[in-house]
Amino acid sequence: MRRMLYRIAGLLLVSTLAWAQAPKGWRKGKGYGWVWGPGDEVGALNAITDPEHVLRAVREIKAGKVYDLGVLLDRRSYKWPGHSPIEVMTYRSPAGTFLDEEPVFPARINPHKLAWHSCALFISDNVGTQIDGLGHIVVGEDMHWYNGFREAQYGGDFGVKKAGADTIPPIIARAVLIDVAGWKGVEALPARFAIGPRELQAALEKEGVDVEPGDVVLIRTGVGRYWGETGADHETLAEHDTAGLSLEGARWLVEQKGAVMIGADTSGLEVANAKEAIPVHRYLLVEQGVHIGELHYLEDLARDRACGSPISR
Repeated sequence: MRRMLYRIAGLLLVSTLAWAQAPKGWRKGKGYGWVWGPGDEVGALNAITDPEHVLRAVREIKAGKVYDLGVLLDRRSYKWPGHSPIEVMTYRSPAGTFLDEEPVFPARINPHKLAWHSCALFISDNVGTQIDGLGHIVVGEDMHWYNGFREAQYGGDFGVKKAGADTIPPIIARAVLIDVAGWKGVEALPARFAIGPRELQAALEKEGVDVEPGDVVLIRTGVGRYWGETGADHETLAEHDTAGLSLEGARWLVEQKGAVMIGADTSGLEVANAKEAIPVHRYLLVEQGVHIGELHYLEDLARDRACGSPISR
């Protein structure tokens, strides 16, 4: 359902020059939605796949600095509840290469005793740095997801057959970092802190940047500062990981600002909500076709104040 461990380069976090027109498919006050035809599996990212939008992002490169937004993970890494951990097992070790009864290379053709390390990887698609595919969340008695695809027709034991991670196109776009923790002046937002339109606007004003239609938005809560090497401090991470985007905040970013994808440094993007199960996921993935990024490492971007170029006054 997801693409794992992707990178967004510094070229994305650069300019605030206004577009003369909104990207295709987006309407202010409405957002994106199911507007790309009955067979579409890409969603809002359709809005930034034409060459002009790609050139727009590339033309705005200034420093050329690249930031790796992926977190390192292993079998102990923190994850959103309900998903299996990663497991890496040595499948062929140098010692085993020679101890096996049937070695890959017979001794007569391996005078230099060549061997190697090879691993078998068992992984959930819900651990580490990730993009939620549009088929990740299903809704209703008919268990449908984005664009009306239904479980009865397109589900399966070996992955969804529509709107899976394989349909996510390369993402080359402007991006804006909204450092909410920096705006609040805290190392990390407290538990269950809801990030709504007021908080988003205030953080953007402090940074002197804005979100334009077709932008990727990255929201920093500060939880990433506690990831350490591989996210082993579950207690501390869990304390801050429940802060996140509210439904009202998600609506504002999509319907008023035109965000084409929204990511964060938490395992679930949205604020922990006792009233409704993951409403932001339902709204973004199912209703709007807007992909979600999770567990993005944003500390280096925040340190360098790589939020975007100052707004022209």
